[in-house]
Amino acid sequence: MTRTKLINASAIALILFSAFAILSVSVMAFVNPQSVMDLVQVKLPNTDAYSSIRGVYGGVGLTIVVTLIYLAFADTVKGLVFLILLWGFYALSRFITMLVDGPLGAFGQQWLLTESLLCLLAVMLVVLYRQAGIQKTMAV
Repeated sequence: MTRTKLINASAIALILFSAFAILSVSVMAFVNPQSVMDLVQVKLPNTDAYSSIRGVYGGVGLTIVVTLIYLAFADTVKGLVFLILLWGFYALSRFITMLVDGPLGAFGQQWLLTESLLCLLAVMLVVLYRQAGIQKTMAV
């Protein structure tokens, strides 16, 4: 496999992995919003709360999934840039929480590490794309 094809296949795999991860939470939010909030030990008090979790984690999550799948094949570099923003801002949000509210629990620490690594992988792949002179996706 050529270097270009390996970079491209890795980028598409990262984008699709990210889409699948977000899809799993999105489906969980549509089916049972409380199950999403159970991950952080929060009880939803009313139907407006259920509706909000379905909208944000379910609806917005599904929008992100569709966008990632489209970008994986239409313009992989833009898909990677989207992941840099997505995972980077998730990690930044957790870092701000540590500064403002105190240390994260085990859940937050694990996700800070995961989101940071996913962001860095996307950065690394964008750099490799630029070094290889690849502009858009190529057939794998």
